[in-house]
Amino acid sequence: MNHTVTAFDGLAEQKDLHFGLEPAAMKLRHVVESQQFTLPLLMELFGRSRGMERIVARGGSLDYQQRIMAMLFYAPSTRTRFSFEAAMHRLGGRVLSTEQAHAFSSEVEGEQVEDSIRIISGYADVIVIRHHEEDGARRAATVSAVPVINAGDGKGGQHPTQALLDLYTIYRMRPLDGLSVAFIGELDQGRTVRSLAYLLAKFERIRIFFVSPPEMQMKPDILDYLDRHNVRYEVESDLNRVVGEVDVVYQTRIHPARVANQPILRNYAIDSSVLPRMKPDAMILHPLPRTVELDKTVDSDPRALYFRQATNGLYVRMALLTMLLEQ
Repeated sequence: MNHTVTAFDGLAEQKDLHFGLEPAAMKLRHVVESQQFTLPLLMELFGRSRGMERIVARGGSLDYQQRIMAMLFYAPSTRTRFSFEAAMHRLGGRVLSTEQAHAFSSEVEGEQVEDSIRIISGYADVIVIRHHEEDGARRAATVSAVPVINAGDGKGGQHPTQALLDLYTIYRMRPLDGLSVAFIGELDQGRTVRSLAYLLAKFERIRIFFVSPPEMQMKPDILDYLDRHNVRYEVESDLNRVVGEVDVVYQTRIHPARVANQPILRNYAIDSSVLPRMKPDAMILHPLPRTVELDKTVDSDPRALYFRQATNGLYVRMALLTMLLEQ
């Protein structure tokens, strides 16, 4: 697989460059999908994230005290919303926030997201949006006068900043080229695994295993993308066949109500009985929150990195905000 990635990888296929990079400056304009990120941009982001670790350790910065971030959440969130708010506060900026945008009187009366964004982009320097529709963030970016960040859209859309912090967590521990990853759980509606699959496709000798019940398997659009980018992958229903050979076990939430045969959920769960079969230096990641798929007995295992993963989200989102606000 060629390591060279164009600035408009993915977006060019959709014949819409508005959301990607400015050709001359090679800078981010909005963050709508993972395909926007080139390898140089990823390395710049990760370098900045390392710097943010040091800034947080000394209490934060005042460099962005004149900047305002608007948080517009049409769907519930705790970790993502708090992470972004903490990131802006650590940079010295200010926050306008709501987690019930769908309940605004204007929204109840039928105001379109485009109209809301046009107004809010006059109040803030950057907008973070979580929308219940898969194209919500894209629609917002189309009309916004300021950068828009997708904080999760729809049930089968994307969550690019989660994928960036996931990748950063792996990057801090081991080389990304040659990585083998098992995505486990409810993959068809998994925004995080979809976004991370796009990012992994930018690296060499990647191997991905999609492990889930057949009715929850990864959608064909991701598989087609991996095929086009010569990424090796396997669709699997047996966790035991792959858990011992991968570098990263990426567990995702499973909603029990979606599974008719409840006992089958045990076949896709990580607990103390699975740990001995994993590589000694494997990494266990999870975007959280968890239900039945990740037992609390795993928390004490040194390979369990999901709480560090969440902390890394602060650094990555701080770094991402600086990249957008420096335009």
